[in-house]
Amino acid sequence: METTTPARAADPSGAPAPPHLGDSPALHSGAGRAVARIGAFAVCQAAMIAGLGLLITGPARNLWPLSAEDALNDAFERVRNDSLTTASAIASGAGDTHTIVGVTVLCCLALLVVPPLPRWRAALFLALAVWLQSLVFLLITEAVDRTRPDVERLDASPPTSSYTSGHTGAATALYAGLAVLVLSRVRGRWGRVVAVLLLLIPLLVGLARLYRGMHHPSDVVAGLLNGALSLFVVGRAVLADDAWAARPPADAVDIAVAAAESRPGPSREPAVVIVNPTVTDAATRDRLRLVLAQRGHTGVTFVETTEHDTGGGQAADAVRDGAGLVVACGGDGTIRAVADALAGTGVRLAVVPCGTGNLLARNLGLPLDPADALAAGLTGEPRALDLGTISGDGIARTHFTAMSGAGLDAAVMDSTSDRAKSALGWPAYVLAGLGELRGPRMRLAVALDGGPALHRTARMVLIANIGTIQGGTALVPGARPDDGLLDLALFDPRGAGGWLRTAGMLLRGARPSGSGPAPGAHRGPVEFFTFRRAELTFTRPQPREVDGDPAPPGRRITAEVRPGALTVLLPAGPEANGTAVPLPAGREANGTRRGTQSTRRGTPATGQETKKTTVPPSAGEK
Repeated sequence: METTTPARAADPSGAPAPPHLGDSPALHSGAGRAVARIGAFAVCQAAMIAGLGLLITGPARNLWPLSAEDALNDAFERVRNDSLTTASAIASGAGDTHTIVGVTVLCCLALLVVPPLPRWRAALFLALAVWLQSLVFLLITEAVDRTRPDVERLDASPPTSSYTSGHTGAATALYAGLAVLVLSRVRGRWGRVVAVLLLLIPLLVGLARLYRGMHHPSDVVAGLLNGALSLFVVGRAVLADDAWAARPPADAVDIAVAAAESRPGPSREPAVVIVNPTVTDAATRDRLRLVLAQRGHTGVTFVETTEHDTGGGQAADAVRDGAGLVVACGGDGTIRAVADALAGTGVRLAVVPCGTGNLLARNLGLPLDPADALAAGLTGEPRALDLGTISGDGIARTHFTAMSGAGLDAAVMDSTSDRAKSALGWPAYVLAGLGELRGPRMRLAVALDGGPALHRTARMVLIANIGTIQGGTALVPGARPDDGLLDLALFDPRGAGGWLRTAGMLLRGARPSGSGPAPGAHRGPVEFFTFRRAELTFTRPQPREVDGDPAPPGRRITAEVRPGALTVLLPAGPEANGTAVPLPAGREANGTRRGTQSTRRGTPATGQETKKTTVPPSAGEK
């Protein structure tokens, strides 16, 4: 039967949508713009100081005061003595590369750790100023080649140009930058005293470099200019009241939502967002609210699930109150509870994955980022998807969207703690599964669509509306949520070899068909069936699960498909049949299964590991 909904017409509002839903200029700090401006000013800074250097070493080298630089260097050489040499070594060391890097790192760490709240902006200012000065210094030394003074040099000459003084420039950026921070934070006389002492350090470093014969006076002046300009550019970017990069205001989301709601266009139907508070934080809710506002949904109501009502009651209330859109934000359990209440109502559902497994979202091709998933749904198309119903002893009739089952799968779900899921994510299920592999084999009878009972043994029974689990593994190859059928998988591997064959089959993702085994032959570790109604009876109570949520152990399961019972907003796809997910192998282009009779693969001698049975419709089935 046809279970798809025609593609939705284009957005009638005619208003231009923002380039990326969930984004807004109000939410940005302007960091990108600030980086671009810093880069542009750095180029201008380097060009200006390099131009001065070319002028100093070229046309102006014989003009005063440049013509007097050699005499000044000679004068410093003549007044040298042991005390001044020791003092100059200490002062020069304050601008040494290792000292600058070490002091910068320590100061930035102190700014982040010592105050009650980290001073990120101050630490960024200091680190960027030192880095920018160093970058410009390296560019200048490549552009201007100047020999060092013709005097005895007390330090080893680095392989860089004499112009500019790197020690002086770095000292200016660091110590003058600290002076700026002190003046901005410490009020009164002591703040000014500390700032003056810090400002003296670059001057002492410059004098020490002259005394030790390492630079011409103009080199030191250019170093001071380089450090000062670096401080100005970075300070303008991150410290000024109207800084290029500023922290978004506390009400940035409210501003962005108000801007979105002010856009022209008709308002849409009322929307209710049902959130699982254990997996959905405030920041996620704000982004969802913004996405909805940008798509024309105003006055959106957010409702939290509770321990005793995991989404069904909230969704039923939303339908009674006239909501045209329900957004379910949580894991597969939350999605299932909401879908159970929306089944057959025609109210559209937007799936927002926030849980551990998120199996339905993965199989529907939705992004796993909550805001991106909501944006993809709201800009996509409504699709009619199947739901499964499940009931049994101890399980009241309810719907499921992804998978339900008994045995190993249910034991894994039951033994995986919330703490493990929160810390590890879906790999927590893998770790729990390793401890359940040696669980007992179960005996069961399977009756499909009113046919005769099939007696089987199994370690795990899966009833699937979708086929793929985490990591892209096709646990039930070919299962999909829009074909009007459910899939049954019986896993019965024996020993390590059986588990390896099962793993190989799942990794291949194939579901082959062929001739069946002879009577009494071993059927292999996996069997697949398709059906509309299935009745499973176990000889002993077995652990059971519904869409990943543990259910009470029991001996009976009845499952039935409800074709097209749920309308879900999904990303638009190119497929003609309106499905958003690729057609798996074993499906015709119209979404139906190939074949109407049983097909099996295997031989009596080897016993192939898989077989597939497609059960024909029962009499009177539409």
